[in-house]
Amino acid sequence: MLQGLGQKPWHIFYKLCFQHPLSVRSCRPCQRWQIHGSHRNSFYWFQSCRLPFQVTTQSNFSSTTGSWKDESSTSGPDKSGTSVSAGKAAATSQTKADGTGAASPVGLSPAETIQVKVRAVLKKRDYGSKYTQNNFITAVRAMNEFCLKPSDLEQLRKIRRRSPHDDTEAFTVFLRSDIEAKAMEVWGSQEALVRERKLRKEVEKEYKENLFRNQKLLKEYKDFLGNTKPRSGKRTAFLQGPGKVVMVAICINGLNFFFKILAWVYTGSASMFSEAIHSLADTCNQALLALGISQSVRNPDAGHPYGFSNMRYIASLISGVGIFMMGAGLSWYHGIMGLIQPHPIESLLWAYCILAGSLVSEGATLLVAVNEIRKSARLRGISFYEYVMQSRDPSTNVVLLEDAAAVLGVILAGGCMGLTSLTGNPYYDSIGSLGVGTLLGVVSAFLIYTNTEALLGRSIQPEQAQKLTELLENDPAVRAIHDVKATDIGLSKIRFKAEVDFDGRVVTRSYLEKQDIEQILQEIQQVKTPEDLENFMLKHGENIIDTLGAEVDRLEKELKQRNPEVRHVDLEIL
Repeated sequence: MLQGLGQKPWHIFYKLCFQHPLSVRSCRPCQRWQIHGSHRNSFYWFQSCRLPFQVTTQSNFSSTTGSWKDESSTSGPDKSGTSVSAGKAAATSQTKADGTGAASPVGLSPAETIQVKVRAVLKKRDYGSKYTQNNFITAVRAMNEFCLKPSDLEQLRKIRRRSPHDDTEAFTVFLRSDIEAKAMEVWGSQEALVRERKLRKEVEKEYKENLFRNQKLLKEYKDFLGNTKPRSGKRTAFLQGPGKVVMVAICINGLNFFFKILAWVYTGSASMFSEAIHSLADTCNQALLALGISQSVRNPDAGHPYGFSNMRYIASLISGVGIFMMGAGLSWYHGIMGLIQPHPIESLLWAYCILAGSLVSEGATLLVAVNEIRKSARLRGISFYEYVMQSRDPSTNVVLLEDAAAVLGVILAGGCMGLTSLTGNPYYDSIGSLGVGTLLGVVSAFLIYTNTEALLGRSIQPEQAQKLTELLENDPAVRAIHDVKATDIGLSKIRFKAEVDFDGRVVTRSYLEKQDIEQILQEIQQVKTPEDLENFMLKHGENIIDTLGAEVDRLEKELKQRNPEVRHVDLEIL
């Protein structure tokens, strides 16, 4: 009756259902499952055509009638591993149960047996929009947010977790559900807890007000009796490096301003007035730089977690604006007024002497700034030009450019005054004033541009970013690096961010290397139900996630150790 016994099971199923003489339209499925042998095999019946089909499943089945039948196989499997005798018995019992009186179907050959794999799916849990039962909370948060005391936390479950800080390896946390339950036990109700929070906030506010008042009184006391504390780091910042350069420039430019203003009063020269204004602008701007340096060495606080290093760029930016407004603006104004209303110039002998002394002093300050930049550029392995253009040290850059402009301005002013002395034409002197103003305008524009770029957070050099990326890609736990963002946050400090595609096999192997494999094998053998499988996966899945976090910490630490300029690393798991 049946043909194609050597064909594939699905071909046989097609012929049985659609090409058999019995019409498939007369076939209808039975109303229950019949289980035979082990719980992995079952027969599904079409009552009209009486054709049994074996279904192989990967999970337990129960009949639609609510009963469970498990008949042990009495005969061994055939060549295909299918229990044919048990299948015959189950088919016969099903035929009798139908009451149709038809003869029992004969046993099917292995080629006529259709095997279908049914996938068991774990029921999905609905956690809702807010789920905090498994959240961890530190002891500080527990005491601040839930108004608990250290003694209240002693009896709670303590969990050791990886520390997010570099200086500690692990720290103790508590389950948020335990903390909430303990808070309800201590305060009795949520309303009482809210009242206690409000009361503590009022006490904290009063404490801060008293602290501010006490600090003010302490400052007045120090001003009256003198400060006996040891010298702070702010003062030592002016004894070396950029601070030393700025203090030298302040002293020299202050003296230059004093002598130049006297020369202008004596001669009335527009060029000398421009030089006096130039020295005054330099002195004020360098005093502003000194303030920026003193603020930049402050330690980070809660309001400024990345510190105050950008204060140097802010001071340099304001300095550039000051040079443009005070230096360039007044020089242009005085030069234009000299062209509109020229007046005779007195003897320029004293002016020449003061300009010569200014050239020597400004040149000395310029040499100090140049030597400091050369030394810093050599330490970072870059050229002098790159160091200046990238504004690695804004304070020294300002001194360098201001003193370079001062030297050029002195030469320009002296040359124009010499032409005026030779020709007697005061217009040359006014042109010299305009030239000095233009020179100051160029310097101020450069300072404004470079410091604005630094404050905006510009990218580091592509070669340096590629070096950091290759360091991560060479690690066996990393497959690829994407979306790299490396920015200069000031004073050659780098913030590095990247999306990391981790190799899950390497991370899992790293976890297994630290485990007892025999114990894991025993746990696997004890898995019999979906619940056992879920518990096994949850236990080791959480541990593997912790291992992945440890890998992220390791990569960040290595990146900082091999590249000291990298201060902040943010690796995100892709």
